[in-house]
Amino acid sequence: MRKFETLLLLSPELASDAREELLSNLTGVIERVEGNVLEADHWGMRDLAYPVQKFMRGYYVRLEFEAPGTAVAELERIIRITDGIFKYVTVKLEEAK
Repeated sequence: MRKFETLLLLSPELASDAREELLSNLTGVIERVEGNVLEADHWGMRDLAYPVQKFMRGYYVRLEFEAPGTAVAELERIIRITDGIFKYVTVKLEEAK
């Protein structure tokens, strides 16, 4: 299993319970494909450098997880069809030496 990190930019209009439900759905996707969420780091509401869908603020969340490589494709597919997620980026983390 490899380590990955996904950074999500969520809509500022999402209520905290809606945000938690969205994140629990994403962690469920990771666990369904035999992965393990290591850390869910809430960065909170931040100002954006440029407008994204006419908003100048967004809520950032960083997910760090271990999963097989095929899990990333499924996670990103779910992210693309989920309302409330403006942008995302997933990177493979370096193996510890």
